[in-house]
Amino acid sequence: MTIYLEVTNELVQALEIALPEWVIDCVEKVAVAWEGQTSPQILAEAEEAAKKCYDEVMPDLRSLLLTDIDSQFVSPLSVIRKAVSFPTKVLRNNNVPEVIRDEFAIRNFPEDVYDLSPASFGDLNEELQELGIAWGAAKAHTHLERRKQGSL
Repeated sequence: MTIYLEVTNELVQALEIALPEWVIDCVEKVAVAWEGQTSPQILAEAEEAAKKCYDEVMPDLRSLLLTDIDSQFVSPLSVIRKAVSFPTKVLRNNNVPEVIRDEFAIRNFPEDVYDLSPASFGDLNEELQELGIAWGAAKAHTHLERRKQGSL
């Protein structure tokens, strides 16, 4: 197994844990900022949203990451950003007001009214930051090696 595949498998396993936790964390963070606390109801809804997110987003994310690099036409973060809809729905259903966002966020992530879109793997979970960097480096190395072999 190549280093790229090893790191990819580690990243997939870590994302399987981190993605649902991130949904719950997003709801808690915004709800606490607005109300000073989270209710048992909103936490229960967040947990249900996390399960739905896992069921709906993780298969696409897993498929993308396990696809050959020459056939990957989107980034994993673009798939992960689709997960924003899950905590957003919980927050909207509980009448949490939208947050003030900058022009970049409004233009690039118009549906992300709570400014939850991750900019890096580390925004999902700090422990994912290094793994995400390692994955990107391994992917770049694999890509360069293939190009070298193709030019011989």
